[in-house]
Amino acid sequence: MDSPNQPIELIKFSRSVLAGRELEYVRESAVSGDTAGDHSFTKRCTEWLENATGTPKALLTTSGTHALELAALLLEIKPGDEVVMPSFTFSSSANAFVLRGATIVFVDVRPDTMNLDEALLEAALTARTKAVVPVHYAGVGCEMDAILALCRARRVAVVEDAAQGLLADYRGRALGAIGDLGCLSFHETKNISCGEGGALLIQNGALAEPAEIYREKGTNRAQFFRGQVDKYRWLDVGSSYLPSDLAAAYLFGQLEVAEAITAARLQIWEVYARELAPLERAGRIELPHPPPHCRHNAHIFYLKARDLAERTRLIGFLRERGVQAAFHYVPLHDAPAGLKYGRFSGENVWTTRESERL
Repeated sequence: MDSPNQPIELIKFSRSVLAGRELEYVRESAVSGDTAGDHSFTKRCTEWLENATGTPKALLTTSGTHALELAALLLEIKPGDEVVMPSFTFSSSANAFVLRGATIVFVDVRPDTMNLDEALLEAALTARTKAVVPVHYAGVGCEMDAILALCRARRVAVVEDAAQGLLADYRGRALGAIGDLGCLSFHETKNISCGEGGALLIQNGALAEPAEIYREKGTNRAQFFRGQVDKYRWLDVGSSYLPSDLAAAYLFGQLEVAEAITAARLQIWEVYARELAPLERAGRIELPHPPPHCRHNAHIFYLKARDLAERTRLIGFLRERGVQAAFHYVPLHDAPAGLKYGRFSGENVWTTRESERL
């Protein structure tokens, strides 16, 4: 038995992996001198994303948060508009639209996937609804067929928060490439990472050109570099949403081996599922069971304890043994900013209860 004073080596909750030629590519980018945005590695990442997801247009961004903010700009969100999303998500999902003046309408989740409950969506829509933001929790797809059918009928845009969803799909369609716009994250905690980074996937072709302009400080600089105009000018509002090519170089080293990284994670995920199954059969915990038509990417393995008190004890028990487990999102609807900028549609049956168990 270990000595009580012997330090325990911590098993971290999340660890980014160096899996390919990341450092070689960063050096190549640095030596080239082309280290700003939209140079060769950015182009390679963009091509990879478009091929892997079937997206007509992908744009790298400095973060998943900025991809969401770019989506809000493209949809011309303004004060008085409403945007519907689950409360069980990260603050960026809401912030991007609140920054444009929107009111957030929160909808309850399904307890089986922790995704937005599509059966409750219609009741949350009003004449002011401008967009719906399905969040694909843990790389498991929301029920996009039902969501898209309703939103198309009501002329409401669909922005997929697929921050956790790269190389996962719903009925054979890549997450992030099903709605009008999709937002990916390459944050340190994601399966595929460059420290900080993201991407906007654009299905609606009419949004591709304005997206480039907003992303490049409101200018048509991208068109200039393609030789489409003789000079670039300030055309609209915008910001600097493009990452450096150094970050893209690291990212491309990850993307090249993304399938292998995902396969390894899936193997580990299956080990957890198999070894913890007896506890589930005994009624002590609940495990995730992704729907068969959703191919997940093993971004998160979670379990649910009986209640908040038991979860707290379990996290403490694991910490004492060097295992860094964590709970996840504290629901946004009753957070200070959620109360200020949003409202909950219908009854909160599962969101708080299940988030406290997970």
